[in-house]
Amino acid sequence: MEKPIYLKDSEDAKLFNELRKRVNQRVETIPENRDIYIQIKAIILPLVYFGLYVFALLNAGNSWLYISAFVLMGISLVLIYLNLIHEAAHNNIYKNKKLNSLVLQIFDFVGANSYIWKKRHIAAHHAYPNVDGWDTDIEQSGLLLIVPWIKAKGIQKYQHYFFFLVYPLYLFNWMFIRDFRDFFDKDRVILKTQGAIPLREKVKMVTYKLFYFFYQVGIPVLFFKISVGLALGAWFLQVIAASIFALFVLLPLHPLPDNAFPKLNEKNGLPFSWLRHQLEVTNDLKENNWFVRNVLGNFNFHVAHHLFPNYSYAYYNEITEEIEEFAREHNLGYKRFPMVTALGKHVDLLKQNANNAYYILEE
Repeated sequence: MEKPIYLKDSEDAKLFNELRKRVNQRVETIPENRDIYIQIKAIILPLVYFGLYVFALLNAGNSWLYISAFVLMGISLVLIYLNLIHEAAHNNIYKNKKLNSLVLQIFDFVGANSYIWKKRHIAAHHAYPNVDGWDTDIEQSGLLLIVPWIKAKGIQKYQHYFFFLVYPLYLFNWMFIRDFRDFFDKDRVILKTQGAIPLREKVKMVTYKLFYFFYQVGIPVLFFKISVGLALGAWFLQVIAASIFALFVLLPLHPLPDNAFPKLNEKNGLPFSWLRHQLEVTNDLKENNWFVRNVLGNFNFHVAHHLFPNYSYAYYNEITEEIEEFAREHNLGYKRFPMVTALGKHVDLLKQNANNAYYILEE
């Protein structure tokens, strides 16, 4: 497929070069190598996840301790994604790409797939955020309609009533449906846009999925006398907890009615330059505290990540200050909302899409 083409605008190109120069100069004034803190997390967070697993097994006789440990594993799984997997995909943890790749492979041990996720994130989401047919993060599931200018059909007309039942199942879909479809369904965005997947990656994906389910459920049942019901229930609650936590962090950043979902024209062209596109489709969150910066991997500063993905989140606080000031000076559409407000806006988007509000206006 022919790739979308961003609008060529020499003035916007100059603006971004000026912004990049200011950001680079600001980061250079920071004396310490902050990436060392992420490198420390690359050791601690996986140990926490698997340490909780061992703790659960050692307390197999206490159902509440066993379940609690698995729920905490779900929370730590999201922290591994936010702090490590995401940065490793951009080669931001270590200067050595092989070390970043090693960290990225942690994803394979926790039920996901590092190969296909990196394809989705770098070659699809970062390349064309919020562009229908190219951004895998808004690829339609059938149940929920995210893209405003597509007409709601069937159950999608009621999505604002039942989304809270679907979203907690987010990671189940990711682990056991979405990954397989992206590997084998030729109608999916990844296969249509990125080409064939090597056989060895398909074998690795299936092997890791089987291993994941074996150690999550099989080992407790076979070797620690955990009942099948308790083993499945604790694992189920782990994934539910991870799904809810992950969506609280990820949903407020792109799929909002305030953000654009740009349409391609007949020549496969996009209506915005690359710079303005990132600002039109992305927003930040107003929360900015120690917990957000050091535990949630600065996902509140998402505009900085899309404009400067070569910097790790350790520098986003200062980078965002430069972006905000620059946007004010040049009247650029920078957006920032409180998290609760942004989550409410996402629900508004689902409601508008269900009622075809955007679609009707377009007509």
